[in-house]
Amino acid sequence: MKHRGRHRRRRRGAALRAVLTGTALALTAAATLISASQAEVGEGPGALKPLTSAADTGPLRLQEHLVPARTLDRLAAAMGRPVGVDDVLRSADRDLSEAADCSSADRASLPVAPAAARAYCWDPADTAAGTWRPASVTTSGDADDDGVWGTHRVVLAGWTHSTTAGRPAERGLARVAFVDADDPEHLPYRWALLVVPVDGGRDYRGLASRISGMVWYENKLLVTTTSGSADALYVYDLDRIQRTTVDAPAIGRVPGGWSADGYRYVLPAVGSYRFTAGRCAAAGPPCPGALALDRGTAPDSLVAAEWTAPDGDRHARLWRYALSTDPARAGLLATDARGRAAAVEAYRTRATGIRGVLSYRKAGADRASWYVGRLPGSQDGHGGLWRQDGEGARAVRCGADASDRCWARDAGSLSYWQATGEVWSLSDRMLFALPLAGLDHAVD
Repeated sequence: MKHRGRHRRRRRGAALRAVLTGTALALTAAATLISASQAEVGEGPGALKPLTSAADTGPLRLQEHLVPARTLDRLAAAMGRPVGVDDVLRSADRDLSEAADCSSADRASLPVAPAAARAYCWDPADTAAGTWRPASVTTSGDADDDGVWGTHRVVLAGWTHSTTAGRPAERGLARVAFVDADDPEHLPYRWALLVVPVDGGRDYRGLASRISGMVWYENKLLVTTTSGSADALYVYDLDRIQRTTVDAPAIGRVPGGWSADGYRYVLPAVGSYRFTAGRCAAAGPPCPGALALDRGTAPDSLVAAEWTAPDGDRHARLWRYALSTDPARAGLLATDARGRAAAVEAYRTRATGIRGVLSYRKAGADRASWYVGRLPGSQDGHGGLWRQDGEGARAVRCGADASDRCWARDAGSLSYWQATGEVWSLSDRMLFALPLAGLDHAVD
């Protein structure tokens, strides 16, 4: 694929390693921020229970719905030639700041253990009002196995606007930060709004959905949709980013051109996946709460975790779909002749409040381990991170009383960058990365 760079960057030298090590040591001091209310040991989620019956796996089946090419072409003809990721990065107009330059309140949201190797806070203009919240992350390490897209290392972060606060026109909208991660000491970024074509491509509307999970694979971006919807995932094409032409508060076609509430770029949806069994519910299909890519399966697979209330007693489901190996269907799920995608593996876990999920099989292991990042039962303070398999579960623990509330505050999704061995995630205030090996060491 011509847009998939194969250039592998050289590792940074000793100076950079010193910077990252110093950051990690500074962040370790955050352990002192654990309060008495956080110092509690929660009940573990136990071993994973395989789901194999048709009654269990049937509700996980998806039906693919692709937007007709003529609809996308009509929109592109009206808005102008689509652009790619490089164009968005070149126009970056904001910067992430390194942890040392972030406020103590921002740093307090980071994991207590294991400490982040590097961490960044967002431009204050994006966090001051508190109406937009980050929840999902994916990288060019997901998109391509060499970790580079074109000539860039890229991080994408998904944010959702509050449904009750702020301007009514913004409520519930979803946007993505395109972060240029080439230089770990300087991360500029630019926003793009997620939209959905309507009226056969003659217009578009904003995607009103909480994108708690997001995976970039090949040239497609798959994001979760609002809980309670029959749609499980929306699909975006990163070769079909469109420029807006009018800076106005409206979203869609306006007099004189195209607007997106002030955003220069929009991503029009190119498809969706809908549960064949109807809307997600406790007794039916699961509401997807987290997504991740697993490159350790053949073929590569999309893993998902069900959203359940952190203080509830309903156990969540974990499952995976195979990704298509057909070059004509790059980035889409593997489907049958009727366009249906079936789960190829599924489990039930006693974990609740899952905000992040990873599946990773170590070299020589006979099965994958599943990592789940959880909100605390009170939905306040630091959450927990557990590693599960069919035999049991182990948590990252910290403090004199071995509390399991050591993970980030209001943590977001997890994304493993295979080429670097890093896991990327978000707190409610910061973007951060740490080695998977360090996370495993903390669990062991």
